[in-house]
Amino acid sequence: MADTVVPLIMCGGAGTRLWPASREGRPKQFLQLFGTTSTFQETVRRVGDTGLFARPIIVTSNQYRFIVAEQLREIGADADILLEPARRDSGPAIAAGAIFAQRRDGDPVMIALAADHVIADAGAFAAACVKARAAAADGRIVTFGIRPDRPATEFGYIRPGASIGAEIHAVDEFVEKPDEPTARRYAAEGYLWNSGNFMFRAGVLLDEYRAFEVASANAVADAVKDAGNDLGFVTLDTASFVRSRAVSIDYAVMERTARAAVMPVSMGWSDIGAWNAVWELSEKDLDGNAARGEAVFLDSENSYVATDKALVTMLGVRDLVVVASEDAILVARRQHAGEIRRLVQKLKAVAPKVTEEHLKVHRPWGSYQSLDSASRFQVKRIVVNPGGRLSLQLHHHRAEHWVVVRGAARVTVGETIKMLHENESIYIPIGTNHRLENPGKIELEIIEVQTGSYLGEDDIVRLQDDYQRK
Repeated sequence: MADTVVPLIMCGGAGTRLWPASREGRPKQFLQLFGTTSTFQETVRRVGDTGLFARPIIVTSNQYRFIVAEQLREIGADADILLEPARRDSGPAIAAGAIFAQRRDGDPVMIALAADHVIADAGAFAAACVKARAAAADGRIVTFGIRPDRPATEFGYIRPGASIGAEIHAVDEFVEKPDEPTARRYAAEGYLWNSGNFMFRAGVLLDEYRAFEVASANAVADAVKDAGNDLGFVTLDTASFVRSRAVSIDYAVMERTARAAVMPVSMGWSDIGAWNAVWELSEKDLDGNAARGEAVFLDSENSYVATDKALVTMLGVRDLVVVASEDAILVARRQHAGEIRRLVQKLKAVAPKVTEEHLKVHRPWGSYQSLDSASRFQVKRIVVNPGGRLSLQLHHHRAEHWVVVRGAARVTVGETIKMLHENESIYIPIGTNHRLENPGKIELEIIEVQTGSYLGEDDIVRLQDDYQRK
């Protein structure tokens, strides 16, 4: 429909403030923080009304493309997925999405959304989109300003100006994150939180971008014009895209344009910027404690626990956050949870691996998880999705032994192809080409034992690959 709004969902960020759950390889927008779906999936669902919204455009990185595709498949959603060859912040990402939308849909009204935000009241969000659409179609860039419910210091603020329509105001000023006294004053004077979600006509946003960032705008336009297609993903041209300046859309456009407008909304919004925000949004016991996973609280108050497997017990403490993954544990005061980015920067120097990947690593065909390792052996649990298969590959430094514990496996070793079922195994010698496939209807689970002088993931020579990885 011509009057539908095109959702532009950005999900390329690393989300370091929710470490150790959020890591470079699988950041917070793809995690199940509150229920059985991720915030990315909830964002896609929020724009699922085809009477109001058109087919979404998603901008992400090559690193996350198969996670995005898999999570879309899980909720039965479709989208056009644009892949950034390098991180350039929200400015170039939104510009690329707007140019792509012009090519696909003419000059549509669009709504830019972050994939890692929570909006509790989907009805209020939809109503806000309906109210903002006319102003956006008329040439305004309408940001959704959140009515403060506390003097927050972690958000930027917007000072609304004169009314320019029903519930929509000109923007008098964007201001940076304030200290607490200033935040109290802002809240009292009617300032709004800057949610980072906004609506615009594609051509208007691009005209303003070109007015202030002409070189970057031209670079992004070239990146879309020369984009390729890889397994259905739109691959922005690398040489062009990296010429764009890394800049947020706020700095590139919103704080400089005369077209900015703001609409005050109350829709249960949170950017989940720290573990304290997760605690605030979680269901709590009578003492203010919340948990995801197994946790026991005694004489403890206002604390939060997230744990993958181990039981966490809290005795005689208050205002703490404990996040226990299988290879790292965070203990912090809730009030200090916003400083985790500094901790992650330090970890990158002393223990970079725990900032990059979990022990469970997701791949386009499924996942693997290291169970045990030493200098000359490693044991992994490998799960292959129905219909999935690994690359045809070989290793120069390790042999492997596979044992099927669930499902059925089609295995290639050298020139031999055979089926393995539960409790059957096979040996793959060093230097032998091999492949693992799941031809069945349920997940295939195997235990892999590697032995050899070098067990790194870079000792993989891919001979054929469905996912065109090097």
